[in-house]
Amino acid sequence: MNGPARAFWLSSPGLGEIREVSLPDPGEGEVVVRTLYSGVSRGTETLVFRGGVPVSQHAAMRAPFQEGDFPGPVKYGYLNVGVVEEGPEGLLGRTVFCLYPHQSRYVVPASAVTPVPSAVPAERAVLAGTVETAVNALWDAAPLIGDRIAVVGGGMVGCSVAALLARFPGVRVQLVDADPARAGVAEALGVGFALPGDALGGCDLVVHASATEQGLTRALELLSPEGTVVELSWYGDRRVALPLGEAFHSRRLVIRSSQVGTVSPRRAGRTYADRLALALDLLADPALDALITGESSFEELPEVMPRLASGEIPALCHRIRYEGDGRA
Repeated sequence: MNGPARAFWLSSPGLGEIREVSLPDPGEGEVVVRTLYSGVSRGTETLVFRGGVPVSQHAAMRAPFQEGDFPGPVKYGYLNVGVVEEGPEGLLGRTVFCLYPHQSRYVVPASAVTPVPSAVPAERAVLAGTVETAVNALWDAAPLIGDRIAVVGGGMVGCSVAALLARFPGVRVQLVDADPARAGVAEALGVGFALPGDALGGCDLVVHASATEQGLTRALELLSPEGTVVELSWYGDRRVALPLGEAFHSRRLVIRSSQVGTVSPRRAGRTYADRLALALDLLADPALDALITGESSFEELPEVMPRLASGEIPALCHRIRYEGDGRA
């Protein structure tokens, strides 16, 4: 056996713990990774932590290397950056990203890790999974040069989308959020900011990522006729009411879902690996550091997760650092 490691488990909704786990020896075509950092995606992971995954979505919501089942006990997470300690020569010693939960060391197929480009610090690479979501969303949205665009919801995904849109030529991009503190993040990303009531209308495209009924309603209000809302929010077991009467039909508005579990049909020739590699390349931009708003040690995670879930820690991406082999 390859020795012990430590992993964060959700033992029951609202209660997490660190458990010691045994690692198998790597087989042919596998790697042993020592984790440097992992990231907590505040939206999806805190929903899982609260036990908010509906039964109908248990299969769809499984993470690639999840153990256990919802609502718990379950080992969940998908933003992990580490160093390959054992494996093929081409990967040995490389910093890699993997869609793996919060665990100090782990064994996975070599095909499950993606090398982090030398221009991207390991500390920033934890954002790869979220930037990958943003890439897929923009493949779905297909913005055009000169578009007027709003991103409603300044969380981790919304800010990632705004950061990528800031690179499009001639577009007007405004990040819309009810929290005035998001103005500083928007400035760092190079986009405008507005509170919901002050947002600019006449948008060709609105990307909605607030996961609130009010946010989606406001997104529809901001559209020009024939405009499209790309819906990135996932509501778990909550129902959402929308004003689909009024001028929704006469203005010929569109609501389109986007979900990272499928590569956008607009890029059907691309693979999941292509999409993730692109996301990692895009992370060479230091402006994206603005999406990491806090850091804790791995040992603190059982105490930190409830505070993230309650909003006491108002994080975008909260980074977890690992010291040594993850054992205190």
